[in-house]
Amino acid sequence: MWNPIESAPREEITAIQSKRLCEMVQRVYHLVPFYREKFDSLGIKPEDIKNVDDLNKLPFTTKQDLRDHYPFSLFATPMDQVVRIHSSSGTTGKPTVVGYTRRDMDVWIEVMARTLKMANIGPGDVVHNAYGYGLFTGGLGFHYGAEKVGAAVVPSSGGFTKRQLLLMKDFQATILCATPSFALHLAEVAKEEGYDLKNDFKLRAGFFGAEPASHGLRKAISEAWGIQYHEAYGLSEIIGPGVAAACPYGRLHINEDHFIPEIIDPETLEVLPPGSEGELVFTTITKQALPIVRYRTKDITTLHTEPCKCGRTLITMETVKGRSDDMLIVNGVNVFPSQVEHVLTKIEGITPNYVIVVEKKGVLDKLEVWVEVDEQIISGGIGALEDLKTKLQNEMLNELYINAKVKLVEPKTLERSMGKAQRIIDKRPEI
Repeated sequence: MWNPIESAPREEITAIQSKRLCEMVQRVYHLVPFYREKFDSLGIKPEDIKNVDDLNKLPFTTKQDLRDHYPFSLFATPMDQVVRIHSSSGTTGKPTVVGYTRRDMDVWIEVMARTLKMANIGPGDVVHNAYGYGLFTGGLGFHYGAEKVGAAVVPSSGGFTKRQLLLMKDFQATILCATPSFALHLAEVAKEEGYDLKNDFKLRAGFFGAEPASHGLRKAISEAWGIQYHEAYGLSEIIGPGVAAACPYGRLHINEDHFIPEIIDPETLEVLPPGSEGELVFTTITKQALPIVRYRTKDITTLHTEPCKCGRTLITMETVKGRSDDMLIVNGVNVFPSQVEHVLTKIEGITPNYVIVVEKKGVLDKLEVWVEVDEQIISGGIGALEDLKTKLQNEMLNELYINAKVKLVEPKTLERSMGKAQRIIDKRPEI
């Protein structure tokens, strides 16, 4: 482990959280007008928050709140103390902007060091970092974390797939950091270029995140490259990558001495007990530039408090099932893209590349899944393709309770993503 706090007694972690929470609440009340108004409207004073048990008294913060206060109105420090600014892509409105003080950067580097130590990365390792650099937090987050633990970093960023493969081979990269969809794309192109993935490359582990990935996709990446798959979870509003990461036993440990997690019912906003599935909420307790109170992530997951075999005592979270705003409701049935992906990855003859298309036909929703087939199934002729289509439709009906039409497309037909994969095309008219 990188830091002893990762295996500290629960009582020690809770005491740290309570102290830092109280300090943070004082800061946001006095330094951020948005929070002062929120607290006052609810009749809350900083003195009312005495420990983590009082967390549920505090108001929630949403992404819309960040957009409404674009760019810097939620900052709790003057701009002369801000040393880094990142933001989201802003594809659905104004981007969400996050700032970092020097101490915020130190915290970010610390939690990223913890992340990479999950795979025992250190001096002698070569980290091929294929996360995007720039305003996206992924690239620089992994970059600074890898340098902190003493590894060499290849800042390849996204795109230029063939060149990336050349560098991975020639520089003898031992660690791959990328989105799951790009890691799979790299494997596909490597095979096309004639590489032997198990012998031409020296990879032993990888850190993958920034988009939901089913168990089947994680397994496909691990087997394709012959590496240990480590999931990394984060979001720019909280700090970037480094909020949680998977140990060798596959459990995502949350760095809860910096970020307090909760699970709520997204409809009632009621806090749910450990083991319940719901929306993940985070409160930052050490951030200076942009402290956030009870941020609604929209990510659907479950928290667990049971001890882990790795020795860490930090709370764990399950792989994100999907986002509440990415969930499709098709004729009354809730469907997440990751559920469709899980079905697809269990069936031979297809690739893990797919797109979900939803349209309105009359009063009913119609769902169609476009799936790439592999080269071998094509050689089997029309009969094999029809059998495969029927099998896919039956499996989705049996497991997801949806009648989906399957459209089989030729290999490499669907667009590949250099970053987060776009899996949904919703053509239904807005109500």
